[in-house]
Amino acid sequence: MMTSQAGAEILVEKVGNAGVITLNRPKALNALNMNMIRLMYPQLKKWETDKETDIVIVKGAGGKAFCAGGDIIAVTEAGKIGDALAKNFFREEYILNNTIGTYQKPYVALIDGITMGGGVGLSVHGRFRVATEKTLFAMPETAIGLFPDVGGGYFLPRLQGQLGLFLALTGFRLKGRDVQRAGVASHFVESQKIAALEKELVDLKTPSIEDVSRVLDSYQKRSSLDAEKPFVLEQHIDLIDKLFQSNSVEGIVHNLKTDGSPFAQKQAETLAKMSPTSLKITFKQLQAGGAMSLQEVLVMEYRLSQACMVKGSDFYEGVRAVLVDKDHSPKWSPSTLKEVSEQSVEDCFSSLGDRDLKL
Repeated sequence: MMTSQAGAEILVEKVGNAGVITLNRPKALNALNMNMIRLMYPQLKKWETDKETDIVIVKGAGGKAFCAGGDIIAVTEAGKIGDALAKNFFREEYILNNTIGTYQKPYVALIDGITMGGGVGLSVHGRFRVATEKTLFAMPETAIGLFPDVGGGYFLPRLQGQLGLFLALTGFRLKGRDVQRAGVASHFVESQKIAALEKELVDLKTPSIEDVSRVLDSYQKRSSLDAEKPFVLEQHIDLIDKLFQSNSVEGIVHNLKTDGSPFAQKQAETLAKMSPTSLKITFKQLQAGGAMSLQEVLVMEYRLSQACMVKGSDFYEGVRAVLVDKDHSPKWSPSTLKEVSEQSVEDCFSSLGDRDLKL
């Protein structure tokens, strides 16, 4: 058994034939920083070809979060002064997301707690994602002048109906069993059973995908918590499919306002607070992503990330309003959907030439 040094931001253990990675910044809700990405990537690559490693398990320390997102404040500070971190963070994060998405061995993310943004990228592309009643999932990027990246353009359009677009534009939060019902998690297991589940997974001898599936299924069957509660969006799902079916964000806003139901009104109010540029970029990202491979999506999202760092001010303003000053009063520029030109959105998707992401 090997463990990385105490105080490390990533703990790496070999337990039997299992590789276990623990995200270890509990005070920062395990938010993903550059150092963590640079520790995690080579470790996953090594285990993928190591004959002594049959399964990889990823979890978060501290009991509150799997990973609440990326270290966005550091990235925006770097972007303001033209520091390379603004380019490298997204580049290396997306390469890590792709490694998880193409992993050749069973990869199990125990998303017990807050799982947002960067944390979604570390879990959702893996084969197994285990939610608990403590899981809180959201992609809240349109509120900070960004877009649901880390491969959001790949997995969101593949959820049922217009659910992914709804989650992407509004940043709606899903909790517990609903994370699995929406298709974001593959399994739901009660939090108190996670330690036993992990032990059983670690004890498997040269497990196949089917073996891991069987163990997870059996734990899910024994987890009855909230089973009788309906999916939080169940009564709205048909409405979401109808109202979010449009060829523009303005069309969606129009649908919501004309519908007039309390649910529709609430979503219209939510969208009115988001960055208009982010909403338009996100809409186009998901429209395109539905027909792309994960690799194509990540290349596209890298272009978008650099456009948000360089071309616009909304990302800096959103981070200031939500994460730094916390006044929650961002001044978006442009401030209305109407003022966001199609050309300015189109430009964000342009090739970066030799600076494009290579996977």
